[in-house]
Amino acid sequence: MSFRTSSVLIAIAVVLAIVASAGAGTVGINYGRKADNLPPASKVVQLIKSQGINKLKLYDADPAALHAFSGTDIKITIALPNEELSNVARRLSRAYAWVQKNVVAYVPGTQITAIAVGNEVFAASNDLTSYLVPAMKNIHMALVKYNLDGIIKVSSPLATSVLQNSFPPSAGLFKSDLVETTIKPMLDFLSQTGSSLMVNVYPFFAYEGDANDISLDYALFRPNAGVRDSNTGLLYTNLFDAQLDAVFSAMSALGYKNLDIVVSETGWPSKGDEGETGANLDNAAAYNGNLVKHVLSNSGTPLRPKASLDTFIFALFNENQKPGPTSERNYGLFYPTEEHVYSIALTPAAMNNQAPTSGNNSSSTPATSVQHHRSSVTTPVGASETWCVANSKIDTSKLQAALDYACGEGAADCKQIQPGASCYNPNTLEAHASYAFNSYYQKNSRKTGTCDFQGAAYVVTQPPRYGDCKFPTGY
Repeated sequence: MSFRTSSVLIAIAVVLAIVASAGAGTVGINYGRKADNLPPASKVVQLIKSQGINKLKLYDADPAALHAFSGTDIKITIALPNEELSNVARRLSRAYAWVQKNVVAYVPGTQITAIAVGNEVFAASNDLTSYLVPAMKNIHMALVKYNLDGIIKVSSPLATSVLQNSFPPSAGLFKSDLVETTIKPMLDFLSQTGSSLMVNVYPFFAYEGDANDISLDYALFRPNAGVRDSNTGLLYTNLFDAQLDAVFSAMSALGYKNLDIVVSETGWPSKGDEGETGANLDNAAAYNGNLVKHVLSNSGTPLRPKASLDTFIFALFNENQKPGPTSERNYGLFYPTEEHVYSIALTPAAMNNQAPTSGNNSSSTPATSVQHHRSSVTTPVGASETWCVANSKIDTSKLQAALDYACGEGAADCKQIQPGASCYNPNTLEAHASYAFNSYYQKNSRKTGTCDFQGAAYVVTQPPRYGDCKFPTGY
């Protein structure tokens, strides 16, 4: 079979797969390697598979990684690093050579489906802006030459700092000095090639920079009063959607109303320096756990309810050689040992909601979600399994009132938190309220609104544990 014929067949298969999954949000992960202690790519393949992930994004075109993922069903986004932009932009022949070396040499065995040309180019310290769109076009022309343009899309991840205005979301605008020179030509290219705009979205940065005005619950997808857009009347209950809709609005303002967005990076650090507000393990677990649920719910955003929100979490591992503050080295879901930093459900639609396993290291200890100490629970958690726990930051009188309601009129099963029962210890208001709230939530089939109690509770994606008390998932 000729290479051209095989490429056409692959293209048809990819198109059919895209049609079959249209409208369904997917979750992938960024595989960064700025570290000197990471496992070999062959072990990473098994770790990725064990988590039910079928989309991976690299920051280059590392031969070891591309060889390792050959023969798997994992779709790979590779990258043309910033330092190579000028060479590829200046000469089409260099784009041909790059694609021949980094793409043609691996397909169809390795399922390369996208190329990220540069990364946050507008935010880079060196001026690479003028090279961006020419490099994207030359890479696309190289894909055309090798009959791969129907299989592999070309885009470039933007930081949200490319926006001149982002609030309210409906007033989103790109920076005026970039619009005519780069933004519009790039959006033209994406529209003509059927590609999506890649955007790196980090509610953490917005929250850390303005924690006095931005609710932590709003940043972490937890229950909150929300923020209403004064122009559209749309209610935003999380910062992630608000940031995305600001980008959608900015594109619409330039006449590009039908382009999709791929969230090429998003995440939350599990550790930070003293001044990095909100950078801790509990918040990281809450953000990424709730993010996955949000993306897989296929609810889109308030402005674009049909948007698929394909999303890549940053990152697979903690990377000990990344420069900058402590947070930069602590975005990973895993330590280099393959042990969980914290455990969340990663269940892409392609895995039919099967629960992920704990990876190659059977001794890894998943961390519970927000507010709870690390437990020894190793049972995989499925995408549909959620629990309701008490909000320890609420006034104790309100928490007590909510507990009284749950055990009284709410008819929660509170027998196990009575003196002498299995869940009486630890004898704290938070522990007892969490058990009661979860009982009410589970008895009501985890319906929306049954884990709120006027702000006294919220949903988590990992089983809470207080002492030896186990929280049920159904009655």
